[in-house]
Amino acid sequence: MIAGAVLVALAAVGVSLAVGGVLLQARRIWLSGSLLLLAGAIVVASAVIDATENSDAARFGFTAAAGLVLPLALATYPRAGWRHPVDFVTLATVTAAGSLAVAQWSDDNVTGTMGLVIWLALIVHTWWRIEHSSGGDRWALAWMALGAGVPGLVAGLAAFVAPSTTGAVVASALFTLLGPAMYIGVARPEVVDVRGLVVHSVVFAFAGIVYVSSFVAAASLLEILSRETPAVGAMAVTGLLVATTFHPMQVMLRGVVDELLFGHRPDPLGAATNVVGSIGDDPVLALRAIREALVLPYAAISVGGVPLAASGSEVTHTHRLTLGLGDGRRGELVVGLRAGDLRLSAGDEHALRLVAPLLAQTMRARSLAADLQLSREETITALEEERRRLRRDLHDGLGPRLSGIAFTSDAARNSLRSDPEGTDSLLVTVRAETVGAIEEIRRLVYAMRPPALDELGLVPALRQQAVGLRTADGVPLRVTITARAVPATVTAAVEVAAYRIVMEALTNVARHSGCDSATVCLQADLGALVIDVTDAGTPNGAWSTGVGIASMRERAAGLGGTLTAGIEVTGGHVHAVLPLTELHDEA
Repeated sequence: MIAGAVLVALAAVGVSLAVGGVLLQARRIWLSGSLLLLAGAIVVASAVIDATENSDAARFGFTAAAGLVLPLALATYPRAGWRHPVDFVTLATVTAAGSLAVAQWSDDNVTGTMGLVIWLALIVHTWWRIEHSSGGDRWALAWMALGAGVPGLVAGLAAFVAPSTTGAVVASALFTLLGPAMYIGVARPEVVDVRGLVVHSVVFAFAGIVYVSSFVAAASLLEILSRETPAVGAMAVTGLLVATTFHPMQVMLRGVVDELLFGHRPDPLGAATNVVGSIGDDPVLALRAIREALVLPYAAISVGGVPLAASGSEVTHTHRLTLGLGDGRRGELVVGLRAGDLRLSAGDEHALRLVAPLLAQTMRARSLAADLQLSREETITALEEERRRLRRDLHDGLGPRLSGIAFTSDAARNSLRSDPEGTDSLLVTVRAETVGAIEEIRRLVYAMRPPALDELGLVPALRQQAVGLRTADGVPLRVTITARAVPATVTAAVEVAAYRIVMEALTNVARHSGCDSATVCLQADLGALVIDVTDAGTPNGAWSTGVGIASMRERAAGLGGTLTAGIEVTGGHVHAVLPLTELHDEA
């Protein structure tokens, strides 16, 4: 008859298994769930029967549950498979050995031997399935291994340390974890990194077994050599010396066990070195190098959740690292986790953090190259548009006028002797048309570049042009222009842009500000020409962007500069920054 405390612990195990079976059935895990429910019911019933002093029937029930029903539930979890030879042999072995153990339930030698065969078969089968499964099945199997392995190891330790009722109670109670672990494996496998728990448990158990064995062997050797029981001090020193091997053994075993259970893991620092040497201008190639070096299924760079570059196939579980892309923009390096992993190892994450700045630099370079290409395209488009406008103006305006002058000249020549007065009238027309053509040419030239810039320079040209500005009421606009450290010569593009921006801003002051004064300040600062145009107009709400402001912004942006315009406390303000360094196209 089993002690009362042990019976209570076994009954708790039975209830836990039964509840786990019901929960598995709720998740449509029918076969394994039903077997787990049946095993739990048999254990609970056997505990109750043993309490009524019918120990033979109880022993038969415990043997049936632990030797046949529960092993079949584990062998078919999370889904049954018998087509593969390994699955078929395992099911046949478990069924045959379990049936023999049940048939010979009163023979301790038979039940003990068959129990060893069954659990060895389950260990090998579970290991094989973890190696060959992927995704959810792999995590579920890892949870099952954790739920059965940790209690089994503790039970063995309890039997070794305290072969008494207390040890049996502790060992039995720990098996209440099996049912919940199997349910978590199919319902919430990502709640913790089960791979890490399994590896640490196996490593600790193996290292502990080696440590205990080494200590017992050393103590026995001391006893044989001294032919008496070793002193406490000698035992303590022996334990200390053996303990020095415990941590190194764990470190050595961790990599071995992790690779055996979940596949090869590369050295993170070595992988990072390989990736650094492989990163170039193409982020896709860089991401592929990261995947290959760290054996990851997926890697991508995204901004705002939108992938800009990717390599591999997307997976459910990912890890993200922030990338600084410049200009205040933030991106993310997204890597997919390996099958069986719920998070990156510390070494892998460290390797990615070493590589992330290089990826960010690659993306910044790629963005700058794209901006440069766009700027080139916009420049070419602007040039083509300007040529089209000139061609249209010359063809539709100046061309017909010059043609008219030529025809009128021919008419005057033909009538020179026969009609002197008519010829004189024709010559007057020729002169008027010629004057108009000259004015048209001047207009076209001024549209391309104001002549005053070449004749006077930027600041005097602005002063000359500002003299003719008048407000909407006809009052002359008083303009104060100051220049500080402005170079005597600047590039033609900067000079024209500054002239157009200032004149457009002053024109807006004259038309819309409601005041008759404005201030213009030009200053060279940190390699840029800074322009400020202010007025003392009454604030009347935010400015709406019209053609004038849009044109000023386009001129500034065309040179790689910036322009802001709006209302401030003291009135209107236009602020522009134009780089003074001339941009050269690459060959």
